[in-house]
Amino acid sequence: MHAMRKYWWLHGLKFVVFVVVALVALGAVVMGLWNWLLPGLFGWPLIGFWQALGLLVLSKILLGGLRGGPGRHMHWRARMVDRWEHMSDEEREKFRQGMRRHCGRSESTPQQTP
Repeated sequence: MHAMRKYWWLHGLKFVVFVVVALVALGAVVMGLWNWLLPGLFGWPLIGFWQALGLLVLSKILLGGLRGGPGRHMHWRARMVDRWEHMSDEEREKFRQGMRRHCGRSESTPQQTP
């Protein structure tokens, strides 16, 4: 136990090195993909590493939020499944009709099957 306390900083250093390596790798991947695809497809300029890292952070903020990990923000899905299971057939049909109305599909619109 004493040896573990003595080298606590070593575990912290390993974590910091892992985070730095992961950020460098992700930044390089974003830069490589951007520079490979977007100039040829849309005529957009090439970007550097720091711009790629900035895009990565910006996309995380805008699309992923600041919460971590996949599935942590999906608690609404479990709530919805629970609510659906406790609905009667009439309540489910009323819900479906409301969704059709809100999504722009009317009752007279024929459903297309593949």
